[in-house]
Amino acid sequence: MHRIDARNRPLRAAAAAAALLLAAGFTAAADEAKPADAEAAAKLAAEVCSGCHGPAGISKSPLFPRLAGQQEAYLAAQLHAFKGKTRSDPEAHNYMWGMATLVSDEMVDAFAHYYASQQPAPGTAGDPKQVEQGGKLFEQGIPERGIVACANCHGSNAEGRGIFPRLAGQQSAYVVRQLQVIQKQLRSSPIMHGIIKDLTPEEMTAVAAYVQSK
Repeated sequence: MHRIDARNRPLRAAAAAAALLLAAGFTAAADEAKPADAEAAAKLAAEVCSGCHGPAGISKSPLFPRLAGQQEAYLAAQLHAFKGKTRSDPEAHNYMWGMATLVSDEMVDAFAHYYASQQPAPGTAGDPKQVEQGGKLFEQGIPERGIVACANCHGSNAEGRGIFPRLAGQQSAYVVRQLQVIQKQLRSSPIMHGIIKDLTPEEMTAVAAYVQSK
């Protein structure tokens, strides 16, 4: 019984943390964005953000995440974290702390809505063996090591759920990098720290190949 409780603890923590974030107002606004904010967000995305994140949020560089089709609540939460300098992994510090100042507090929801509304990037096939291994880990976890299935939070098709980000179609190199910085606690992510702390580099690469293929 103790082993089962230990394996489920990350899920309970995830649910509690998600509830707190949602209650704190990190969800996207339920109402339509103000037309002026929506227009300003689209203009900024096209003229500035596309330089790194690609047209309509489909980045070609593995250094920068694909934002098209990302969960709206997650995008808003990350923008707030960049603006408040509470997300402090190296890439956030080097790229996004400054860029986030271009997005006013009033524009955050409109900006998140813009990218969430874009057509996601299609999946890209990878090494079949890696994809198979990663798919098993994503869908089933590794119970004997207390690693829960990624699908529990990120959705059965890696589409994301609310505050939990979409991973489908994300470039594998970017996913691996984020797993590394979270595992090393260079990026604060209390929900993820306990879940991925024992993942090996090979397992990270496999699960990243899997979500990139979705």
